[in-house]
Amino acid sequence: MNLTELNRIATAMVASGKGILAADESSGTIKKRFDAIGVESTETSRRDYREMLFRSKEAMSQHISGVILYDETIWQDAKDGTPLVKLIEQSGAIPGIKVDEGTQSLPMCPGETVTVGLDKLAERLKKYYERGARFAKWRAVIDIGSGIPSMTAISVNAHALARYAALCQAAQIVPIVEPEVLMDGDHDIDRCYEVTQRVLNKTFQELRVQRVALEGMVLKPNMAISGKKCAKQASVEEVAEKTMRLLKACVPAAVPGIAFLSGGQSDEEATAHLNAMHKLGPLPWGLTFSYGRALQAAPQKAWSGKAENVAAGQNAFSHRARMNSLASRGEWQTSLEQKAA
Repeated sequence: MNLTELNRIATAMVASGKGILAADESSGTIKKRFDAIGVESTETSRRDYREMLFRSKEAMSQHISGVILYDETIWQDAKDGTPLVKLIEQSGAIPGIKVDEGTQSLPMCPGETVTVGLDKLAERLKKYYERGARFAKWRAVIDIGSGIPSMTAISVNAHALARYAALCQAAQIVPIVEPEVLMDGDHDIDRCYEVTQRVLNKTFQELRVQRVALEGMVLKPNMAISGKKCAKQASVEEVAEKTMRLLKACVPAAVPGIAFLSGGQSDEEATAHLNAMHKLGPLPWGLTFSYGRALQAAPQKAWSGKAENVAAGQNAFSHRARMNSLASRGEWQTSLEQKAA
């Protein structure tokens, strides 16, 4: 393992003013997104859509540091025969790959899941590295509900995340460690804070047990935020303050950077929260975005599967990327959204 090189890539992934595009939706998830805009989800339509994003020069070269790909996408070529991985590299961004294989029900823990995909991961990572991937992603899902999460669910998911991270580093690939506490419930921000704290503490404990070099990884956490169904929604300022307090308490300074997931927040909410965090003063690690839906909802709608809408889709993508780039430096304002609209 060359830790200097892993650290260089991890640092580039969270470079100031740049963030990570999560374009790793499974075939099932992207079908739902395409259904919403009236586009049939085929291998070709998925390729065309992602090619549109990766050829968006302004967004990719100025605001995007890396792209998380799905297994299908990393092997695809653009219409002109150029591998999609090469398009990402040519823009100056780093190609990455989602390597987990989704979740399964956790035995003896009703309503809870564990992420799977460790079998044969070492072999898959070798092939992904040869194809050009320099970082990977594994998502653990922790739900908040009546009597959950259990310590069992937190422990097995943290253990799997750490095993995955160690395998990545052995393959000279930077692991994005993503323990996501979902915002689907009716819990308040303090309950989210408490659960996320337990999850992060356990995750870093397991990373140390597995001898993962913290200098060669990126953390992709949720924010401390109210559940979607909670009657009292926390303000932007409260989300920022509590999330920063939480991360400073749980995330060692050795970690090069933190790239938030948007986790069901609206485009503007995700941007506003990131911006507010950067206004709270200096931080021990880089702090940026790794958004999927919050970067892609607008371009998907503008594109709507039509070749003549490619430029409109790219403009919408560039706008969202630019807004989040500004937020990742604490320079975003609501008025910039209205100006664009």
